[in-house]
Amino acid sequence: MRRAPLTVPEALTRLGGLQAQTPHTWYVGLWSRLEDYTPEPTARLLTDRAIVRMALMRSTIHLVTADDCRWLRPLVEPVIVRSTMGAFGRHLRGIDRDQLVAAALSALAAQPMIFSELGRALAPSFPGHDPAALAQAARAWTPLVQVPPRGVWGRSGRPAHVPMEHWLGVPVDPSPRVETLFLRYLAAFGPATVRDAQQWSGLTRLAEVADRLRPSLVTFRDTEGRELFDLPDAPRPDPGTPAPVRFLYDFDNLLLSHADRSRVVGGVDYAAQGWGGGNMEQPRSLLVDGFVAATWKIAGGVLTVRPFRRLSGPERDEIAREGAALVAFHAPRADPDNIVFRED
Repeated sequence: MRRAPLTVPEALTRLGGLQAQTPHTWYVGLWSRLEDYTPEPTARLLTDRAIVRMALMRSTIHLVTADDCRWLRPLVEPVIVRSTMGAFGRHLRGIDRDQLVAAALSALAAQPMIFSELGRALAPSFPGHDPAALAQAARAWTPLVQVPPRGVWGRSGRPAHVPMEHWLGVPVDPSPRVETLFLRYLAAFGPATVRDAQQWSGLTRLAEVADRLRPSLVTFRDTEGRELFDLPDAPRPDPGTPAPVRFLYDFDNLLLSHADRSRVVGGVDYAAQGWGGGNMEQPRSLLVDGFVAATWKIAGGVLTVRPFRRLSGPERDEIAREGAALVAFHAPRADPDNIVFRED
């Protein structure tokens, strides 16, 4: 609704982490949310180990504070293990978990490795097993951090990993509470259903958690009769409050953290613009008055906006103003007025 005067660590705490599986597109997520945001201080936080990128919710890479990753990672480990076993379990029969973890920690103590390198390093200790499966099992069974320069603004780097405990110098939280995770989710996305929280985290049986917390929460019913939970002091703007134009990045939390995305996506058809199917690129969505109204892309310093519906003159003007600021952020040397509306 408005850009917040928060630091990046404060924002990541409020959001419960920012999905960050691409090296750089998530910087736009911070730019859209924070006042006077510039990317270079965030890059320094990464290299200074105050924030980290690692596999967390739904087994996808998230950007979180160093403090939060210590309790989030053990809570969502069952999700990571479940998805890994679903994809690689048949290649891991007979593997002793403790032995593989010890071997992976030993290999990664020497240097950061990408998963193909880690798999080759593990293969001699586990003959007859697929190296790729061995590396993925190590990722599931021990917390690994993807290290800079990967993810640093203006730079590139291989997706190399090291053990979280080695990178931060502290172990995971030995007794994390799932209640903390549920409350953190509500702080970011409430009012929300239990299914929404489960979609975001990948965890199941959160209804039990919600019931334990019920005395300290407020509840509502949506138009479909579903029960929504929220924190008592959370902001809940009047439904008639105008929502400004916002550019979302391809894996923006707002689009991926609810079981029912209609509250934001509405009835738009991404496939009508060619997204999905064999197109592995994810759409970047644009919100107009709180709902997805277009997709966007920047290439060669030119911002192209593809609406899903006819835009009014004032809507186009607001998109152009916000788009010029996005171009200035994303490609400072480009002409900020290089905005094309592609209506096809």
